[in-house]
Amino acid sequence: MKGSKIAYKPVGMAVGALGGVLAGAVFKQAWKRLAHEDDAPDATDEFRSWREILLAAVVQGAIFAGVKAAVDRGGATAVRRLTGTWPG
Repeated sequence: MKGSKIAYKPVGMAVGALGGVLAGAVFKQAWKRLAHEDDAPDATDEFRSWREILLAAVVQGAIFAGVKAAVDRGGATAVRRLTGTWPG
């Protein structure tokens, strides 16, 4: 394993945690706009339909994947600017 990859691990983990927090906030706002509700349904909520549960899960997954990709790519780009090497 290259030294830059090892050195990037803690940075990547910290950036990933911040990305998770950001993705959660983005999803909460998106769900408010889509469903006009404050909270997304839980998978075990017996009073919600399958459609509602699966729609919430798909939207949440798409947002989390998009934010994760953007944060990971941004972190790797920043490391290359600072060190001159790509961390991956």
